[in-house]
Amino acid sequence: MGLNMKKMINLKPSRTSAIIIGLLPFVLLLVIYMVSSDARLAINPSDKMLPAFSQMGDAIYRMAFEPSRRTGDYVFWQDTLSSLGRLGAGVLIAALLGLVIGLLTGALPVVNASFSPLLTVISLVPPLALLPILFIVVGLGEASKITLIAIGITPFIARDIQRRTQEIPSEQLVKAQTLGASTSQILIRVLLPQIMPKLIDAIRLSLGSGWLFLIAAEAISSTDGLGYRIFLVRRYLAMDIILPYVAWITLLAFLIDFLLARLNRRLFPWSLEGGA
Repeated sequence: MGLNMKKMINLKPSRTSAIIIGLLPFVLLLVIYMVSSDARLAINPSDKMLPAFSQMGDAIYRMAFEPSRRTGDYVFWQDTLSSLGRLGAGVLIAALLGLVIGLLTGALPVVNASFSPLLTVISLVPPLALLPILFIVVGLGEASKITLIAIGITPFIARDIQRRTQEIPSEQLVKAQTLGASTSQILIRVLLPQIMPKLIDAIRLSLGSGWLFLIAAEAISSTDGLGYRIFLVRRYLAMDIILPYVAWITLLAFLIDFLLARLNRRLFPWSLEGGA
């Protein structure tokens, strides 16, 4: 047993084998779904819980390539653009706030002593609990959705940047001061360049939460968006729309993460430690 485990722990698949092994669980899930869907539809052709892939394809084709009779919009693409716009705005605001707060609290002991306890408390507040307050204060428009995303992920980004800033060797700061650098010069020319790749990593890690807050806000108060559409059609048990929308959200999240990783490699190749 011990010998087998020792061999197993040293076994490393080739690149091709790793791709095949990685795809196997997805193929298995698809096969299980197809078998289950066929079995349910054979018993009840009008079953809505596990629609066939052809049914889902037809539903999404109508939403993506046939204009809505009510608005004239292509609903699928309008929902996608609306959600990506809200997510992008919220994440951008959170990234800027998180960078400034994290950099200042990580580099300046006085600022750290003043704001770190507040940042810790804010990070413990469930953002979704603030949603009714945002609707009252900001309104039911786009601002409340973007604000929820920003509030939800800013503390995470700020605390990560703070920790990354504090990990930078103090010798660099001493050398910069010896050469006559001011505080602002140290922040901008010494610390900021080293923190930027960490900021992109923090954004990548926070995107899952960003999607959660986006969908929650759209479900409660919106007239379009991916989250809005999912919660709108659930009353009709329209799984032929819900499942493709969930898959589309997953694909978008993967593509955004992939593009951010490529951006990090392109802009800051020196920061990579074994790849991202």
